[in-house]
Amino acid sequence: MTIEPDVREELVALRDQVRHLQGGMVASADGMVIAHDLRDIEPDGLAALTAAAIGVAIRLTEATGQGGFEETLTRGTDGYIAAYSAGSRAVLTAVAGPDTNVGRLHWQARRTAARIGALMDSPTRP
Repeated sequence: MTIEPDVREELVALRDQVRHLQGGMVASADGMVIAHDLRDIEPDGLAALTAAAIGVAIRLTEATGQGGFEETLTRGTDGYIAAYSAGSRAVLTAVAGPDTNVGRLHWQARRTAARIGALMDSPTRP
């Protein structure tokens, strides 16, 4: 059984729920792509960069006593990149335009990350 179609379905649903969302990706914590809904962004490179960013975010939360990593948001001049913990083995990365409602992005992406995490951490998954 492959999990990729179920995860991809979650990514497509997230794009439908958040206006100006350009795409999403789920990768393992070590930077291997599991599924993506990206059109103009190379997923392998984004997965590697996300793994590096998450590594820094994990160290930052630990060093400041803020607990375990849950999410990070980067804002650029042309939009946002957000990464969310998706269970114990994966990370959801969302790429959004500058007009995105960040509150809605967080609300929907957190819910999506929780569902993806449940899929990834399922005891029936190999």
